[in-house]
Amino acid sequence: MTSRSTPESAATPRPAGRRPLRRMTARGRDEAHRVASPLELLFDLCFVVAIAQAGAQLVHAVAEGHAGEGILDYAMIFFAIWWAWMNFSWFASAYDNDDVLYRVVTLVQIAGVLVLAAGVSQAFASHDFLVVWLGYAIMRFAMIAQWLRVARSTEGAERTMALRYAGGVLLCQVGWLGLLIAPEPGRPWVFLVVAVAELCVPVFAEKAFTTSWHPHHISERYGLFTIIVLGETIAAATVAVKSAVDEHDALGELLPIAAGGLLIVFSAWWIYFVVPIHGHLRSSGQAFLWGYGHYLIFASAAAIGAGLEVAVEQTVGKAHISTLSASAAVTLPTALYFLSVWALHSRYFKIGIAQQLVLPTTALLVILCTFLGDWAVLASGIVSALAVAVGVVLTTRMVGREAAGNAAGGV
Repeated sequence: MTSRSTPESAATPRPAGRRPLRRMTARGRDEAHRVASPLELLFDLCFVVAIAQAGAQLVHAVAEGHAGEGILDYAMIFFAIWWAWMNFSWFASAYDNDDVLYRVVTLVQIAGVLVLAAGVSQAFASHDFLVVWLGYAIMRFAMIAQWLRVARSTEGAERTMALRYAGGVLLCQVGWLGLLIAPEPGRPWVFLVVAVAELCVPVFAEKAFTTSWHPHHISERYGLFTIIVLGETIAAATVAVKSAVDEHDALGELLPIAAGGLLIVFSAWWIYFVVPIHGHLRSSGQAFLWGYGHYLIFASAAAIGAGLEVAVEQTVGKAHISTLSASAAVTLPTALYFLSVWALHSRYFKIGIAQQLVLPTTALLVILCTFLGDWAVLASGIVSALAVAVGVVLTTRMVGREAAGNAAGGV
């Protein structure tokens, strides 16, 4: 991750040849046809396994009436998943040389997230973070190895940057030991301090030299991960509805939740991909905020699926919470998603107050839907779909006015 962009002329071309081991030098920011690799896609899919485990435990916590504790644990686990994914994605955008060692180290990182996923239930149930810490440590030490390879392949300011990354990641990993040895009441504070330190590592490392990440590649990586997370949301909600129908024969009661959830996910996909965000990422400061801000987008998108599961369980009597609480489990992450996408994505491409107000207004209306009882999820879905429709209409009218103006100017 970087807080500033590197001039395209400063980046060196990708090494030629297919030798098993190659120097890890920077790829060019102007490289044509840069897309996600099959290894990156596998990386994303395996990370979603951990997200699914965190979502399942969040469902259990909320359904049992422990929403506050569950949300805190979810935020901590999701940070570990998201931060490891994001660090790899920005590193790969700049230094992926696709040699044998790079592939092996990346596969080690994948193994690490699977270990982390195996420890999620223990972290939620008994606040035992040992397995989670071990999985995260595997991923982070693999990342240190990648940065040390960069340091060995480069010199000057770039080498210093790589060593700062390696050292910063190592110190933070030592800090995470606090989750194992600190008293349980103090662990949220350990998390807060070390998480802030993690966020500061890229800023410190790239003070004198910035990595040559590729705007189109980065926007595609984030977009693909958004799709995978939304897909996991649909899968989780579908399984919950199927189980409830099989066990309780409650199809009629569940149809509004299923329909509303589907409309929410479809709308979430639409509003994220309606703008060409890669052009916006050419600005260094904007890219920094955009990359970090996706914690809220990814976490809220995954939480929508967990909320839909909670709503299903409450409808069939398996959750020990009120209808209002179950509705809020869907509407609040949905509103957060819309606001986050607007703040990070959409507002840079909206023209006029009407277009700018569509998503913030939608978020407010979705929150108000919380109070509609059994119809809250369906109403939220309808509001979300209407937001997409309004956005399309406003854009169409704007394009029509521009075309008419151009035609008049040409006469």
